[in-house]
Amino acid sequence: MATIEECRSALDKLSDNMRNADGDVRAAAALDRSLSCRITDLDVTFVGRLKDGGIEVLDTLQGPPPEKAEIRLTMTGDDLVAMVNGELNFAKAWGAGRVKLEASLKDLFRLRKLL
Repeated sequence: MATIEECRSALDKLSDNMRNADGDVRAAAALDRSLSCRITDLDVTFVGRLKDGGIEVLDTLQGPPPEKAEIRLTMTGDDLVAMVNGELNFAKAWGAGRVKLEASLKDLFRLRKLL
């Protein structure tokens, strides 16, 4: 099972990847939205913002977030680490119910280029 530190590192790596991306991926990452990433097996939520082409983690909370973010991800720590390391395809994990992504329809269309 991935640790909180490994999950945080994975989010930092994902942020770096997004900031260094080109074209459509870079444009999709240019949103400014509140963001939460709930790690179910650790019972923690990383909260922050998607802005300036990357992810800014502002806090790590026990349990679910107190407020509903504009973009919400839910998964296990192992799945987060595997996706960021390229070992798990987001679309397949989402289709299998291993990953949940909740956002407005407009944001989902933009985010699909990232995923």
